[in-house]
Amino acid sequence: MPTPFILKLEHGADLSDEDRQVLEQAAREVRLFSPRHDLIREGNRPEYVHVIVEGIACRYKVVRDGGRQIMAYLLPGDFCDLHVSLLGEMDHNIGTLTACKVALLPRTAVEDLTTKRATITRALWWATLVDEGILREWLVNMGRRPADQRLAHLLCELLLRLRCVGLASDTSFELPLTQGQLADTLGMTEVHLNRMVHQLRKAGLITLRDHLVHISDVERLMAFADFNPNYLHLNKRLGTEPHREAVAKVPRQPD
Repeated sequence: MPTPFILKLEHGADLSDEDRQVLEQAAREVRLFSPRHDLIREGNRPEYVHVIVEGIACRYKVVRDGGRQIMAYLLPGDFCDLHVSLLGEMDHNIGTLTACKVALLPRTAVEDLTTKRATITRALWWATLVDEGILREWLVNMGRRPADQRLAHLLCELLLRLRCVGLASDTSFELPLTQGQLADTLGMTEVHLNRMVHQLRKAGLITLRDHLVHISDVERLMAFADFNPNYLHLNKRLGTEPHREAVAKVPRQPD
């Protein structure tokens, strides 16, 4: 069965069997890391490119008062630091949120892949552009959406991203994160986050039990969150549409 690493890159280019073998060989060194472990710290000059194989990691910054802002989730199949060799050193931290298996690709191996294999290079560029699209959407989410929509939008995104690497069903996925981690992602206190979870449950939009998120009506949640999946660039492969025609009249409570 293809790994999440291969499944993700196949959305960006039509990989040949040989391309898949080359990628699997490059990612053969895998290490296990515990939760809350920094894979890379700000200022580091990594010798390896990290790929998440299992678990969830994140990009984050810490501000002067010690508060943490999570800026991106790194899911199975995601690169953590593909182009750091061009920049010289990291300008943010990458840490595990759960126990993670991480493939370590030597920078020389990545340079060799991008020099000799055009299709793989295209897939890697696609992955980089999708990362940029996700960052733009997270900025809009944090800056312009109210708290309940912010949470709903994140859940819609995670459903699609995990589904494209074979780790979610049409309506459910595992979310082994703490309320504190979600709060650091969405710019809320844990108390506020708990209120928003309860609000989405009460509206019949989600159920959450034992870290399993179930969305009974995905189109309704997407409409409520103002979620357009175009920034993930998965439409052709997943058959997803923006669902603009399915806007649901879901009442929101004040933040």
